[in-house]
Amino acid sequence: MDHMDHRSLGEQLELFHFEDEAPGSVFWHPRGFALYGAVEGYMRRRNAAAGYQEVRSPAMLRRSVWERSGHWEHFHENMFVVGEDAEHPLALKPMNCPGHVRIFRHRVRSWRDLPIRLCEFGQCHRNEPSGALHGLLRLKAFVQDDGHIFCREEQVGGEVAKFCNLLASVYADFGFGSFEAAMSLRPGRRSGSDAQWDLAEAMLASAAAAAGLSASRVPGEGAFYGPKLEFSLRDRRGVAWQCGVIQLGIIQPEMMGASYRDGEDGRIPPVMLHRAVLGSLERFIGMLLEHHDGDLPPWLAPEQVAVIPVADRHRGRAAEVRDALGQAGLRARLADGQDRMSAKVRSAAMMRIPAIAVVGDRELSDGSVSLRFAGQESGMQLAGAAAALAAWASPPG
Repeated sequence: MDHMDHRSLGEQLELFHFEDEAPGSVFWHPRGFALYGAVEGYMRRRNAAAGYQEVRSPAMLRRSVWERSGHWEHFHENMFVVGEDAEHPLALKPMNCPGHVRIFRHRVRSWRDLPIRLCEFGQCHRNEPSGALHGLLRLKAFVQDDGHIFCREEQVGGEVAKFCNLLASVYADFGFGSFEAAMSLRPGRRSGSDAQWDLAEAMLASAAAAAGLSASRVPGEGAFYGPKLEFSLRDRRGVAWQCGVIQLGIIQPEMMGASYRDGEDGRIPPVMLHRAVLGSLERFIGMLLEHHDGDLPPWLAPEQVAVIPVADRHRGRAAEVRDALGQAGLRARLADGQDRMSAKVRSAAMMRIPAIAVVGDRELSDGSVSLRFAGQESGMQLAGAAAALAAWASPPG
């Protein structure tokens, strides 16, 4: 049987929709935003465990910032310029790096402080051509699980290895057993000198080799400020979509006035590693939906449990069960419509809800719950049912 496109799954499962009045943007519905929150929450926990500090940078910055970072010269055609002030126009951020540099340089940093790892779930806007838009996989407005590591040259290898290990572990948790890696080298239009690019490419190649990464080399596809390692996942049609990335920048920090004090009170620009594990959260969720054909692992399911009363007289107890499961951290839905129980069970299956809790006369009298999950059926007391379902649906790690 053919797998469904993520856009069809989004409609069928009431996750999201698109409209011509908001080109390249997503209308997230409650069920879809629950999935979005599960993905973001998981990644937030993994970032914190890996030593990242979460920040939030402005959505708009003046043209002078984008000129200094090099984006105005090399990325201007993909940026949305806003405001009527001709002298100081503003632009919506297509990337988070200038904001993170300004956070780094806001106070004096010592070599002892490095590495400093900042991360942000940053809303980005890029003026993609309408013909290139493709559901969640290519948008004009999206959120990245962005991060920037400010480090010394001798720390690059270790930081790249840690990132590669984190990426492989995260992808495995989401059910992706393999990915492809490519090293993108200097483009024709770029900032910096050939000597700087020689150094940056050599540093990244050495770090990739030390991390045990086998990456194909792609000339001309690097960012304008540095080479990058790109990590791609393939959709059900076999098309590769770039998700994760780590870029090595030695040019942009100096251009933007970022530095740290060395042991002799001198000033040295840090190496800046731009990294994202998932990339665009929207794109990654589209890949997830297609990869699992809508049958997401329990920890990601928008609704994890459907609580079904057998008859009207069981609704009050079923609502108590739903509330107790919610207090245990589960996303539980009360199926309290007028349909027969069999129709409610079919509806839960169509909405890909992985567990069912049934409340009938027996459950009403003895305080138990009849559970159907993980291919099994069992009856147990409510506290035990909540604990069992919470353990079954808990996020990995």
